[in-house]
Amino acid sequence: MRDYTKRETYNYVLPENLIAQTPLERRDFSKMLVFDGKRQKVGEEIDIENCRRHISHKHFYDIVDYLKAGDVLVINNTRVLPARLFGFKSETGAKIEILLQKRLKLNTWKVIARPTKRLKVGTVLIFNEELSGEIKKIGEYGECEIQFKFDEMKDGVHVSFEEILDRIGLVPLPPYIHEKLKEKERYQTVYSKINGSSAAPTAGLHFTPEILKKLSDKGVIIVEILLHVGLGTFRPVKEESILNHKMHSEYIKITKEAAEEVSKAKKEGRRVFAVGTTSMRALESMAEKTSENGREFYCLKSGEMETDIFIYPPYEFKIVDCLLTNFHLPESTLLMLISAFIGLDNVMEIYKEAIENNYRFFSFGDCCLFV
Repeated sequence: MRDYTKRETYNYVLPENLIAQTPLERRDFSKMLVFDGKRQKVGEEIDIENCRRHISHKHFYDIVDYLKAGDVLVINNTRVLPARLFGFKSETGAKIEILLQKRLKLNTWKVIARPTKRLKVGTVLIFNEELSGEIKKIGEYGECEIQFKFDEMKDGVHVSFEEILDRIGLVPLPPYIHEKLKEKERYQTVYSKINGSSAAPTAGLHFTPEILKKLSDKGVIIVEILLHVGLGTFRPVKEESILNHKMHSEYIKITKEAAEEVSKAKKEGRRVFAVGTTSMRALESMAEKTSENGREFYCLKSGEMETDIFIYPPYEFKIVDCLLTNFHLPESTLLMLISAFIGLDNVMEIYKEAIENNYRFFSFGDCCLFV
């Protein structure tokens, strides 16, 4: 029997040529592997042939066929910051790279600094003639706290940190992407609105305004929530037992209107589709058990919070019924999450099938739909 607490249980071999380096010309032309089979419970053996019979090979534009009137599609409207900055130490001139992770105060951020050797509290970094920063705290895994400094009034006009960042910052592509991104907007969803993420919610990259309109016209209810994706999403699980892995914390905001729409669907037994693992983590973090007329069910709370939820087998899903997601790295927390959702053996067979059919993997790759 598989040991679901061991990191190596979630390993698989991926040919390097299947790691997508650039987005397709058309967002909705990516391939979509659809799995509509039975969810596997921990300790339950699956019929591999039966699993494969429930796999269909489609394109993303076919997603309209899998949702029906009354379904709720939950999307994450976060927007990726140009969070990558290059600078040098004022004392020595040594080059340094900064990746913004999370705003702590107005101009103080948690960042990942590379390299971190010889950095100490008080070190001053210069990014350009208008922006510098001072190291206030040093943590693990290259994490630091930096207070950015700049002239907030220039020629009588107020200047914000975001304005400077837009001018000098770069989009922080994942470390497995080596090609330069030609269009910055291709690492943003078409519905991105609120700046704050260090990485894109990549399952949403496949949507186009036309697909969203078709779904809306069909009677699908589209609900926006917010989870700012941190760079911790790329942090590998290093501990042999996943129980010892410390999950990164991310900011969530769910409006009253969004919570009411999802809660009404759960009460009425209508399906909730999460677009991506970020939407799923936000929804499951804000789930709350309630009862009505003697019947218990889960609803969705509104509000703001920091979540470090870590979903792995076994896990009882409270809100999400169906999931759209990209293909994830071996031994990653995201692979553990989808293993909790449909079962690890199902995941491994689906990934084998995807590799055999030359699907493109990871951020700019193809997607899966689990219904």
